[in-house]
Amino acid sequence: MLHFNRCLFGKKVYIFIVLLTVFFFLTTYNCLAATEKSSHSDSQSITKNEQSRPTPFKPLENQTSPLQNDKLSTKQMPVPKALTVVSECQPDTNMVQFNEKDQKESEKKVSEINKKIKKAPVPEKEVPRVQGYAFVKAVIQPIDYELNERFWGWRPNDIINVTDNVNNIQRGILEVTRRTVVVLAHRISRTGSNDTLDENLENAMNWLMIKANQYWFPSPESKYNLAIDELKQYVDRLERGRARFYIRTDNLIPLLADYEDLLGGCDQSLTIKEDDDGPVSSSRADDYFYYAQGVAKAMGCIFRGVRKDFYITLESVQGTQILDEAIEACDVASNIDPWIVTEGSLSSIFANHRANIDQPINRIRFYMNVLIKTLKGY
Repeated sequence: MLHFNRCLFGKKVYIFIVLLTVFFFLTTYNCLAATEKSSHSDSQSITKNEQSRPTPFKPLENQTSPLQNDKLSTKQMPVPKALTVVSECQPDTNMVQFNEKDQKESEKKVSEINKKIKKAPVPEKEVPRVQGYAFVKAVIQPIDYELNERFWGWRPNDIINVTDNVNNIQRGILEVTRRTVVVLAHRISRTGSNDTLDENLENAMNWLMIKANQYWFPSPESKYNLAIDELKQYVDRLERGRARFYIRTDNLIPLLADYEDLLGGCDQSLTIKEDDDGPVSSSRADDYFYYAQGVAKAMGCIFRGVRKDFYITLESVQGTQILDEAIEACDVASNIDPWIVTEGSLSSIFANHRANIDQPINRIRFYMNVLIKTLKGY
């Protein structure tokens, strides 16, 4: 049986207490040493940061500080040693060089970014045009396209007529151009019936009267292009103030009346069942169809010129909206594009394309009648 030895147990407890005390003192000593070391390193870093600062501004000797003005204590506080050393030192040259490098690099980056950014195109300012410019240009555009831009050019006078559809479109455009230039020469460019005709417009009117199917002596292409040149010369004279263009109501009404008459002829050809050659067949129906479409194309372009140059006249009687409706009807008629023009009955599953285009043609004619009455004050 084991016996408890009190003496041996007391020695062991004593040794354990001594070792624990020594360990406690050693740990405390190490902590204090580490704290002093960290505080010393912090003071060194503060000193370095203070040295990197530029020299502080020193006020002039004659200037008084705000503390003196307020009659406060003027005793200076003792300056720390680190700050005294900093005030006597110059700025660090390495820091200045570093800042210069950073600035150069930032400037390079900014320049590269500016090169990569695509600047938005500045919208060009619309050049103010003289009154009459838009109208005459609108008269020129359709006939100029048929003569010089369409493939195969002017076709009604070709020896071999393969594309009669285009031929009839060109005839319709020519008829509208003729009537417009006649009104321009006799009405819009003159102060009254006693005034002389404009020479360029008179020449253009004469050249446009050449038959569309005449082959040569003279050829219609050459004379129509001469008419375009005469109209361009008239526009140049307008811009120089050597020609006239009057937007009076009594000048616009005859133009619209001529258009109404032409549209009435188109309406008749689109609705008749028999013509001089007998019952209207599909081959004959497409001639009437494309002639009316050519009329609508030319009128739609000219109406836009009328809207711009005769805007004051139209707005005085609130006729702009009426003209806009006519322009929309012209666009509808111009955009009907069947593969084959068929002459079906109104109850047939096959389309009657003459009846299809007659509806917008009648709308144009109706709006011309309404606009004429509006301008007359009915």
